[in-house]
Amino acid sequence: MAERVQKIIARAGLCSRRAAEELLRQGRVRVNGLVAALGDNADPDLDRIEVDGEPIPATPPPIYLMLNKPRGYVTTLSDERSRKTAAQLVSDCGERVFPVGRLDMDSEGLLLFTNDGALMQSLIHPRHEVDKIYHVTVTGELDGAAERLASITDLDGEMIRPASVSVLSRADNRAELCVTIHEGKNRQIRRMCRKAGLSVCSLCRVQEGSLVLGDLKTGKWRYLTDIEIKELKGSE
Repeated sequence: MAERVQKIIARAGLCSRRAAEELLRQGRVRVNGLVAALGDNADPDLDRIEVDGEPIPATPPPIYLMLNKPRGYVTTLSDERSRKTAAQLVSDCGERVFPVGRLDMDSEGLLLFTNDGALMQSLIHPRHEVDKIYHVTVTGELDGAAERLASITDLDGEMIRPASVSVLSRADNRAELCVTIHEGKNRQIRRMCRKAGLSVCSLCRVQEGSLVLGDLKTGKWRYLTDIEIKELKGSE
């Protein structure tokens, strides 16, 4: 069945759909020997599709997995500074997969990976706002901390939706908070905490939409269940 060339390339696991669109703009994609343009359609079962003169591989089976990312790993496929990457931790899954969204190097927790480029682009699109739940250990002025965080609607001049914040525990000079955000601005929770006069000691994403980290050990990954995949696709 004919479909957008960039979608076919992404599903083959070569790159994301956005990167595939850039390949098309650069004239690096050919369909049956002719340079393809952005917006062209092709049938992967009938047409020969090449990137930089090499035929794209057969479409691999879709893979969906979650990783419990440890601190100290960057959320990229490769790093120019030779830092450890989250992709290295899932390299034994058998296919090239891409992270959906990001967790900064000092954060840990649930990180979704897939080779389904179309689904990945749908999930990271700005319209796709799912609740993301974090457990955050903080120090600083703890009295009223949850209320201060929940009242923040502006970060550096950019409007955000109010977070839901509750106190999980408190001892001595630190507290563990449960923070639910609805967008995914760059380092959003750390910036919110700084604005509220709090210092972040640890930050772990424990849930994203219907996906729950559960008891998955740090640095380990698992495939999503059929039910989780169905719910994930239903949220596109």
